[in-house]
Amino acid sequence: MSKPRIPRRDVHGIVLLDKPSGYTSNQALQRVKYLFRARKAGHTGSLDPLATGLLPLCFGEATKVSGFLLDADKHYQVTCRLGQRTLTGDAEGEVVETQAVPPLSREQVEAVLAGFRGEIQQVPPMYSALKHQGQRLYDLARKGQEVERQPRQVRIHALECLALEGEWLTLDVVCSKGTYIRTLVEDIGVALGCGAHVTVLRRLGLGAYQQPEMIPLEHLEALAEEGPEALDGVLRPVDEALAHWPAVELDADSAFYLRQGQAVFVPGCSAQGWLRVYGPGPRFLGIGRLQDDGRVAPKRLMVPAARG
Repeated sequence: MSKPRIPRRDVHGIVLLDKPSGYTSNQALQRVKYLFRARKAGHTGSLDPLATGLLPLCFGEATKVSGFLLDADKHYQVTCRLGQRTLTGDAEGEVVETQAVPPLSREQVEAVLAGFRGEIQQVPPMYSALKHQGQRLYDLARKGQEVERQPRQVRIHALECLALEGEWLTLDVVCSKGTYIRTLVEDIGVALGCGAHVTVLRRLGLGAYQQPEMIPLEHLEALAEEGPEALDGVLRPVDEALAHWPAVELDADSAFYLRQGQAVFVPGCSAQGWLRVYGPGPRFLGIGRLQDDGRVAPKRLMVPAARG
């Protein structure tokens, strides 16, 4: 006899998961979604299975902001093993090349790191989720196939050496979307003349979330034993993810017309780009954008019941 289906429920908000090592981002998402019994959820960009740290999970109406988090800058701390190159660029792959690590000073490392700050070109790794003719690159790589990948421009906002001890190098990295830390470490290893791969990778920040308090998966599992109310207590408000954007507040009439999909005039508004839009209260109404005519146009609206 089949087990009865557990009913799903509407959940709205963001969980700042401290992703454990060994989980893909989707595996972590599905586990937390199951714990919440949530109808709708999505993550905000993949972390490698080896990686730990910040993985914002968006539930319900919060999925409307997940794309903006995907496009946001990221902050990592990474430990590199010098003198070894692996098939995957990290400790999960077999070692394919070993070189002697020359005596390195912090000054020599700093001189190399300086060449990787700012706009750089990266060739995406074969072990990545990018697609080639409809197939994931990592699926092709596991079949022993390698295809040509075009270099992509990314930006390294900050790159600092935290520690250098023999064969071990620890770096702090702030980078744009689309940056592969494994590739960055491999390229730094080449520039140092000895090769390198990632052994430990932890994401500390993403967009407006800079070194926030994260929730371990084990803690969520313990809360699930207490019931949905305990879990809901760790949900963060949707607009918190956009806290670095300018905000505008509408009066009741303007808020009404905005909810109908109409652009509205906001006296004195001069902010450019994306905006957080609030109604009386203030209550978060959604995402807007200032038009050339001075009106704020709705782009992503929250359903009334989901607003924080």
